[in-house]
Amino acid sequence: MSKAARQRTARERLAEERQKQALKEKRNRAMMISLSAIAILALVVGIGVYYANKKAARTQKATAYSGPLAPVSRDGDGSIVMAAQGATTPLLEVFEDFQCPICKEFEQVSGPTIKKLAATGKVKVVYHPFQLFQQEPLASNTRRAANAALCAPADKWVSYHDTLFKYQPAEGSKGFATKDLNLWAQDLGFGDAAFQKCVSGTEKAGQLATMTKNALNDRKVTGTPTVYLDGKPLNLQNQIMNPQALETSILAAAKTSPAATPTPGGSVTPTPSGSATPKK
Repeated sequence: MSKAARQRTARERLAEERQKQALKEKRNRAMMISLSAIAILALVVGIGVYYANKKAARTQKATAYSGPLAPVSRDGDGSIVMAAQGATTPLLEVFEDFQCPICKEFEQVSGPTIKKLAATGKVKVVYHPFQLFQQEPLASNTRRAANAALCAPADKWVSYHDTLFKYQPAEGSKGFATKDLNLWAQDLGFGDAAFQKCVSGTEKAGQLATMTKNALNDRKVTGTPTVYLDGKPLNLQNQIMNPQALETSILAAAKTSPAATPTPGGSVTPTPSGSATPKK
């Protein structure tokens, strides 16, 4: 082979090697790009999952009431009685709707005072939750909440009652989902299968309807919260929403309170009062 032929063959081999090297580098770059894309995609997915889980994390958890509290029992009509042993007068009756924003404010402002006075035997308290609102989604919201409250055991009722007001849905929005009602009960230690069945099947709907009829028709309640002290309606701003004035009224009634004349529902007959009015 001539020298020129040998040089040409060497150049061809060199060109071939360079071509192979370039192809190898191209494949490596493509592989690195693919691996980077996969890593970025995995990161994006991971971030998405993280924020999805974070968003799904429960932020509305029920906590048990730990303040002063009188023994709590449930009357046959579904109302809740809160009274120290032997306390019968004065009698404070509270008509509430769990969807009522003013009821929520009332419980936040005056609820602790009522519990304290009941715990010390200064007053007997009877709660009458019922369905005031008739317009959707308010009607369904309060119906689910009131039914669940009727499903709750009496000794857990106060904590559950306060939780319902704490997480009250914004007016006009749908809320008090069955899942939440069950989870709050589990937080408080009573969300067993029987309670869940009672909630999902609205097993207390008939009792709630009777309590609502009693409030609206028999007791002539026209708004919530409606509060009676020995059968006399209390003023919303000057007494109901003023814990000091409310306490003064209760203590004054304790000095002069006659024995309450019971009605078939176990309460004295009041005259109408109230604040929030039902939406039809």
